[in-house]
Amino acid sequence: MKKIQILGTGCAKCMKLTENAEKAARDAGVEFEIEKVQNINDIMNYGVMITPALAVDGVVKSVGKVLSVEEIKKFL
Repeated sequence: MKKIQILGTGCAKCMKLTENAEKAARDAGVEFEIEKVQNINDIMNYGVMITPALAVDGVVKSVGKVLSVEEIKKFL
């Protein structure tokens, strides 16, 4: 099972990234869980200073932009 983490404070971009990540995982047929990391200190522990960010299985894959569904599929 893939653990997809959305790092961000809950802004509109964070919500769109969450939506795109869920669609990408479903489209790819990947078993997944989504975790939203909203605490600033927790986000900084990932080395992320600009949100939204996407991490897969604890590894940051993208920072500071809303990835498309197709871009996210490449990380899964």
